[in-house]
Amino acid sequence: MASDKNLVSQDANLKPEDFRKVGVDERQAEVIQRESLSAWRDSWERLRQNKMAMTALGVLGLIVLAAIIAPFFSKFNYYSNDLLNTNKPPSSDHWFGTDDLGRDIFVRTWYGARISLIVGLAAAAIDLFIGVIYGGIMGYFGGRVDNIMNKISEILYSIPYLLVVILLLVVLEPSLGTIILALTITGWITMSWIVRGEIMQLKNREFVLASRSMGAGSKRLLFKHLLPNAVGPIIVTITLSVPNAIFAEAFLSFLGLGVQAPVASLGSMINDSLTGWLYYPWRFLFPAILISLTMLSFNIFGDGLRDALDPKLKK
Repeated sequence: MASDKNLVSQDANLKPEDFRKVGVDERQAEVIQRESLSAWRDSWERLRQNKMAMTALGVLGLIVLAAIIAPFFSKFNYYSNDLLNTNKPPSSDHWFGTDDLGRDIFVRTWYGARISLIVGLAAAAIDLFIGVIYGGIMGYFGGRVDNIMNKISEILYSIPYLLVVILLLVVLEPSLGTIILALTITGWITMSWIVRGEIMQLKNREFVLASRSMGAGSKRLLFKHLLPNAVGPIIVTITLSVPNAIFAEAFLSFLGLGVQAPVASLGSMINDSLTGWLYYPWRFLFPAILISLTMLSFNIFGDGLRDALDPKLKK
């Protein structure tokens, strides 16, 4: 009983300030400790912290810049023959040496890189346009529309890709436009399936249902709400499809089905160098290094971009 009376007396002597939190400033409770970042800003910050991806982006920038301006720094062109200077090793006059017709390999290599980049970027842009629209319609409407359109894409995808390309290049005159057309006949299918999957996941989300309840039509829902929210996977797919198109163009040129002589292509330059690559390795080395470096940089940057745009990795 005495101890209980002591506890009661101690409780009676307690004051409100005795319950103050020690070491906590309540005035700072509502202060934002971290700057609010948009989704794109947050993705850019995470991409910028990826040193491999940023290095690959820098290498790609240098390759694109060199492909545009490097030939202007040489007094030679990609088509003129000089039979008095055939198979010359790299020197101060010919920085990458010459080929079996005396043509400057430095100019031809960068001109070939220009052709490869044009084909890769143009094919990716066409795949983006067709694949996003086709896949968006499949994913949004679903049901019978999805079944029919998906069966059509599966039939096209089942046709051997190389057979389609070779037949088209045989029927039409080989040119830069023909190569781009050949690469995009079935190249958009992968993009359409990725967009279809993203739209099917998003179309039943709350913000879509709210927009539909407010009277938004199918066109507005698809192009204003669904596709913008699927832009991350779309960008990553485009980034990874460019090196595939570059490799396909080099492969076709290697087989003699690409751009025709005297136009330079990295694939045709590698093919021309095979007859004497043991004796004149520079003819093979520079085009092979450039195409490998370009494809590697695109793949590394695409992987970094995929990690940066992945919402699961957002902190």
